[in-house]
Amino acid sequence: MTSEVRVIDVPGVPRFEVAPHHCFACGTLNASGMGLVLHVEPRRAWTDLTLEPRFQGWDGIAHGGILCTILDEVMAWSLVGEDNWGLTARLNVAFKRPAEVGTVLHAEGTVARTRRRLIETAGTIVETATGTVIATATGLYIAADEARKQELRTRYGYLPLPDAPDPVARSDRQ
Repeated sequence: MTSEVRVIDVPGVPRFEVAPHHCFACGTLNASGMGLVLHVEPRRAWTDLTLEPRFQGWDGIAHGGILCTILDEVMAWSLVGEDNWGLTARLNVAFKRPAEVGTVLHAEGTVARTRRRLIETAGTIVETATGTVIATATGLYIAADEARKQELRTRYGYLPLPDAPDPVARSDRQ
């Protein structure tokens, strides 16, 4: 898998790119990582993927921890679409069906509610071909304060694209 973060073109919302980094889920510099390609827009992020055998638990079945990682990743990136950065405070996952290795999956995370620096999210993983729900999740994220957000923007090279307004200049929505 290759990895990258793609920001969907939404009128009035800054487009950005993220510098190469070592994140296990989406980083391009982690040879052992998952290499997720994430699509990000305000309050929503998603990825389509096919899990390789190296991510299995029982033979032929995706490891539950990997599914948790995918859900955490799409839910966390749903914050970034509005220039929020946060840490996972709580992640609750309900496994509905086993995910077979080699099956095409769609994972999506959304922001459900924002209360100051507490951001509630929801996530799902479905089998693309059948629409079968594999797992659902809810999460609680603690948004970074402005100083920490600036540090994270710098560390991860959160760069507005040339045709986009600077996200730092926007008012804080927390």
